[in-house]
Amino acid sequence: MRIDRGLTQEQVAKLLHVSQNTYSQYEVGTIRYPLDAVVTLAEFYGVSVDYLVGLTDQSAPYPRRR
Repeated sequence: MRIDRGLTQEQVAKLLHVSQNTYSQYEVGTIRYPLDAVVTLAEFYGVSVDYLVGLTDQSAPYPRRR
C-alpha cells in the first residue's frame, strides 16, 4: 500500500514515530509491527486491521462503535 500510494519508507516511519531503518525491518519481516503501529496504519490507509494482516480481502474499515 505504501508503494501504491507513492510514499517513502521515511514518510511512513515518521507517521509511526520510528526510524526509517525500523520501518524497513517491519516491511521485510525482521521485526514485527507493534499493534499500535498496525492500528495507526489501518487508520492512515482507511482500511481494516484484518485487511492489513491478510485475514480478509475486504479493505473497508469497520464502523466505529459509539
